[in-house]
Amino acid sequence: MKEYMMGVDIGTTSTKAVLFDRGGAVIAKHNSGYPLYTEAPGEAEQSPEEIFTAVVSAIRETIKEAEVPSEEIGFVSFSSAMHSLIAMDASGKPLTRSITWADQRSEAWTKKLKKEWSGHDIYLRTGTPIHPMSPLSKIIWLREDHPEIFSKTAKFISIKEYVFFRFFGEYIIDHSIASATGLFNLEKKDWDRGAMEIAGITEDKLSKLVPTTFQIQGFHSEAAAETGLPAAIPFIVGASDGVLSNLGVNAIDPGAVALTIGTSGAIRAVANRPVTDPKGRIFCYALTEEHWVIGGPVNNGGMIFQWMKDELCHSEVETAERLGQDPYTYLTDIAAEIRPGAEGLIFHPYLAGERAPIWNAHARGAFFGLGLHHKKEHMIRAVLEGINYNLYTVLLALKELIGIPEKIHATGGFAQSEFWRQMLADVLDQEVLIPESYESSCLGAVILGMYALGEIDSLTAAKRFVSSNIRLLPNQETSEVYKEIIPIYIRLARLYETEFEEIAAFQTKYGKKELPESAK
Repeated sequence: MKEYMMGVDIGTTSTKAVLFDRGGAVIAKHNSGYPLYTEAPGEAEQSPEEIFTAVVSAIRETIKEAEVPSEEIGFVSFSSAMHSLIAMDASGKPLTRSITWADQRSEAWTKKLKKEWSGHDIYLRTGTPIHPMSPLSKIIWLREDHPEIFSKTAKFISIKEYVFFRFFGEYIIDHSIASATGLFNLEKKDWDRGAMEIAGITEDKLSKLVPTTFQIQGFHSEAAAETGLPAAIPFIVGASDGVLSNLGVNAIDPGAVALTIGTSGAIRAVANRPVTDPKGRIFCYALTEEHWVIGGPVNNGGMIFQWMKDELCHSEVETAERLGQDPYTYLTDIAAEIRPGAEGLIFHPYLAGERAPIWNAHARGAFFGLGLHHKKEHMIRAVLEGINYNLYTVLLALKELIGIPEKIHATGGFAQSEFWRQMLADVLDQEVLIPESYESSCLGAVILGMYALGEIDSLTAAKRFVSSNIRLLPNQETSEVYKEIIPIYIRLARLYETEFEEIAAFQTKYGKKELPESAK
């Protein structure tokens, strides 16, 4: 075995490459970013070429920063964000940019798919919730609204498939990314005939399916020169970022749950077989043939706290800067002065619509229970509690399907806040472990790579590379308060369903338009 291993994570905002030694220690890493294009309502696209360039740059710069011979790198294993879609022509050129998970333009066709075209049956077979994020919805949208693109498309692929196509000249897709398309039959481990029929495509429009442990060698000499890697180095196709994050924090055993709060958030657990939800609240994505990750992503994580800071807390931010304090720390200190439950103030954090567990792109944020006795500090606490309540509702769905988790491993930017970490443990009413690993998707990718190459015989070897340096027990008195208010939070979200749709339509009709002179 060679001395080093590289994990590459193709994310929504940047690509990160991390070089590990055989003990799992980080030797070097590099991030290469790229923009998100939102030029039209609901649009969220990226340039495939810019992302490919970032992948090459991240690998090259990581090797430079490590100052190790590239011949000592044993393999490169990949992680990638899910749900992207690129239409490719017969000559291998993109007809579209990479349409990301955040793109909402297929919303109308998603609604039709869900209500009229057996969408729930497709979900039960494929594990991908019926939502505009799904490539299935995006393909239908292209077929119906952009037939000039649809008719010229030779392949519908993801961004990871595009990168491997550029490196090797082959269209391959791993079971993990495929299981997030809405087109992959979980039980058969093959493309789903019914979903393809609904999409109006045949199997030749999709890439060759391969397991996540699939390895490929001999990438193009030009690419080898640009990355600085040996031409014969093995590439492991790897999996999606979510399932690899579970592996990278050692939440791989039955009963272990991985929770992430970064810009967005997610809760995921591992099952030994595909599991879908009769209520359609969770996803089911492949890690290996023996490991299936179930859970739910939420749109509204740390970015909601950032919105609060940027839009409603200007004076507090100025005070923090004068005191030389981090603004987020200052705001959490303010929130800590308010009793749990924010004296009856509830915040639904659906500022960006919502995925799990309600899967409603029209969902909108709201404060409920606001009274004259409430001040800004109550609102700050309610915002943080609302983010945690939302994740708790996803955990409730998991509990129905797999039972109460034995361990919760939590990662993400929120973990830097002692106050927020403790609030999470109190809301969940369970012990929360904070792993030392902050590169979970890349570490998960290299652990999967070691497994693919036979260097470890089980994914449970992840425990050798990950330890928990913070353990949090819930404060029982605080947890009892949350048990009273969370059911109100959940009932309100259900009651708002019609109003969500109507207010979203109103916002579309009247939003971002210049005020008429008569109204000024």
